[in-house]
Amino acid sequence: MRRFGPLLFGRRTRRRWIHLILGGALAMPYVFVGSLASGPLLGETTMFGSFSSQLLAFALGLPLAAVTALFPLTRPMSVAAVRALCAVPDEALADGPPRTRRERGRTAAWFTLHLGCGGIISGMTLALVPFAFFLIALPVFVGLQGSWLQLPEALRGPWTLVAAPVAGAASLLGLAGCVAASGALLAGAAPRLLGPTPADRLAAAEQRAADLAVRNRLARELHDSVGHALSAVTLQASAARRVLDHDPEFVREALAAIEDTTRRTVSELDAVLGVLREGDQRASTAPAPTLAADLDGLLRRTRAGGLRVRTAVDLGPGGADALPPMVSREAYRIVQEALSNALRHAGPGTAVTLRITRDASGLDLVAENPLPPAAVAAAAPARPGGGHGLRGVADRARLLGGTTASGPADGVWRLRVRLPLEPPA
Repeated sequence: MRRFGPLLFGRRTRRRWIHLILGGALAMPYVFVGSLASGPLLGETTMFGSFSSQLLAFALGLPLAAVTALFPLTRPMSVAAVRALCAVPDEALADGPPRTRRERGRTAAWFTLHLGCGGIISGMTLALVPFAFFLIALPVFVGLQGSWLQLPEALRGPWTLVAAPVAGAASLLGLAGCVAASGALLAGAAPRLLGPTPADRLAAAEQRAADLAVRNRLARELHDSVGHALSAVTLQASAARRVLDHDPEFVREALAAIEDTTRRTVSELDAVLGVLREGDQRASTAPAPTLAADLDGLLRRTRAGGLRVRTAVDLGPGGADALPPMVSREAYRIVQEALSNALRHAGPGTAVTLRITRDASGLDLVAENPLPPAAVAAAAPARPGGGHGLRGVADRARLLGGTTASGPADGVWRLRVRLPLEPPA
């Protein structure tokens, strides 16, 4: 009983009952119109003269409801009612008016089903509830008033006083069961009739995928740009503080590098945040740093922070300018992250070897730096708090169809990235 009590009389069932009563109320105008034809068809002169006439009026009204359900506002109205009263997840329902003939047909089917079930449940509610309470109260009325309320002689007896309350309670339970079943039927049919079509679901999935791609791209750009800048500026300022009293020339170079780094980072940050501004076109027009235009500046700023960088660049005829723009942009970010990792984890004074080579099919990027002494002793890389940068490098390479490999090897930390010159199919 504990299990069936909430099912028959719980909050969800009561709200669905309201939804069904609403459907019955919406069905009344159509039933009135149907009654204009049901009476003459059955040879009756009064409206709703007999039960058969009422059923015929109801049957004639439902097709009229299906026709009017073709109007555009029917689906938004129905969806709002289902969301409010039927405990159906919001994402299972479609917003806006129907756009295709099939969607209009599904909306008409839903509206007809809602009004049909609602009309039946409303009629049962109006008839059974007063009748059930009459049966439940009959023994009390007979005991107090001594009157059987014009019941037939065959129904006047002690057994009637015992059976009437039971029959009344059973009627209420039966009505509650019909309400629960009808509400569950409508709640189950709503996603199929009012829900998005496969094309809508595909479009929504593609939009979610596009939004996720944008967020991931923003996260990578912010991590690589701002993270590298903060690491570089911190180390440059630290190095300048240590030699402030006896090497003013290095301090001037460090301060100039800090100024240049922060200016570039603010520009890049503004371009990245522009993606988030609706209608802001600067994000699409702001130039992104590339290997061809910005590698020298990146190396200069990194060296000013105390990192010793040895480079070996062999890009063949045309140099970096001949690289595809996307490959050049992603290669710059990968080199930036490799140098940032060396600054962050190996510390200033570390020697980094950077090799950038190109062959007929792709671009190879290799960055190596000695492992910290603690990492060598433990035979494992010491990278506290790391992981996001390398994951971003892997994401960038994967988007271009490339591969990455990173980890300790022969006493150094090595990052190797292969980027194809042609995008994947």
